[in-house]
Amino acid sequence: MNVRCCPGRLSGLLLLLLALLLPGSLMAAELRIQSDTILRGFERDPGTGVDEAVIPGYEYLRIDAGSLTEPGLSVHLYGWGRADFADNNFYEDTTAGEVLYGYLQYRQDDYGLLARLGRQQLFAGVSNEAIDGLSLAADVGELARVSVYAGQPVGLDSTNGRDGDSIYGGRVGLSLMGHGELGLSYKEVDNDSATAEQMAGIDLSLILPGGIGLYGTSVRNLETDGWAEHSWELQIDHGAWRLRPLVSIFEYSDYFGTGANAVNPFRFLATTGEKITSYGADLTHRGEVWTFGGKVRSYNYDQAGDNRYYAAMVSWHGADNTEIGGEFGIMDGDTDRTGYAQGRVYAYVDGLRGQYWLDFISADLLAVRYDRSIYGEDSSFFASLGIGRSFFDGRVILKASGDYSQDPYFDEDLRAMLTLTYLYDSGQ
Repeated sequence: MNVRCCPGRLSGLLLLLLALLLPGSLMAAELRIQSDTILRGFERDPGTGVDEAVIPGYEYLRIDAGSLTEPGLSVHLYGWGRADFADNNFYEDTTAGEVLYGYLQYRQDDYGLLARLGRQQLFAGVSNEAIDGLSLAADVGELARVSVYAGQPVGLDSTNGRDGDSIYGGRVGLSLMGHGELGLSYKEVDNDSATAEQMAGIDLSLILPGGIGLYGTSVRNLETDGWAEHSWELQIDHGAWRLRPLVSIFEYSDYFGTGANAVNPFRFLATTGEKITSYGADLTHRGEVWTFGGKVRSYNYDQAGDNRYYAAMVSWHGADNTEIGGEFGIMDGDTDRTGYAQGRVYAYVDGLRGQYWLDFISADLLAVRYDRSIYGEDSSFFASLGIGRSFFDGRVILKASGDYSQDPYFDEDLRAMLTLTYLYDSGQ
């Protein structure tokens, strides 16, 4: 099996070994296992000039053990593996896999302490990173929560190994006395001892009287000394109505303009000089059964032209999670790919157990009509149908789905997927 990053696999195995060597109180506490086995099927040309069947099988395995509902020590593992049963060279490697996370966690109610050691996914202001390292978070009094982390970034590719690769940063969240939180964050990534990324940001969650909320984030690239992103929205609730004005600004030279960050596949966009300004609003009315809404968006590009999108939505909510709805929208754009009208209808019918063999049925239809033809085609179509049923009091779930599409890029594309989920919880 080809694993993208060997240290990640080793760290996961070491954590599992460590968990087995820990005192019996950890292993005798709680255990949760989730296994998702997925079999896909579709046709592609692997380079022979003839479409061939591609049948990849995936296994996603998650294990959580230890003190899961109470403070204390626990271990968490999650990874995936893939095997190509058709073996027709569509994939570069017939088998592949990766440890997505594998860490030891200690949680304590005092000061809200949370410590993690190992491979983990971080969400802390400007940071949305996978690292191999240590993270700590704790309350500082009643007015602030501080989180810090340090380690090696998982994503960096390096011709010189992992020596000289590092990542560190943190976030300080300041309480606004029951009216939200103001966050200040920082991140630095080094690749082969050279600065790859250096970002600082501010985020705000402000709850005002009268059902009004202000939410957003601004990120500054300290390497280019420019603002990479501003994303802000205002939420106004009045009875069953909700109005949500929003604005986003992305400066490509600052958003994608990182230093020695070789893993970023969009670095070339930093040289385009493009800037996107998006603004608009959503208006929704949520009743007991029906929800109506509309949205308006304007996308202004310094170089690629401007686009405007208008849409109306409606949905009906039934028992359990049943929902049937649709959306009709028009994109008024300056290019052949950004001028179109689209309509979508979807349905999710739940709670069928007792009447039929199935638990649920889902369906989705999407049709698009382009103002100008793309590769000789002026429309596209997508249809999806899914079914599912649970067994053994919900511990085993079987789902099957099929997708069909026609668009300017594929004359016809048919996909199928079968998913078997197994859930185990020692507390149930």
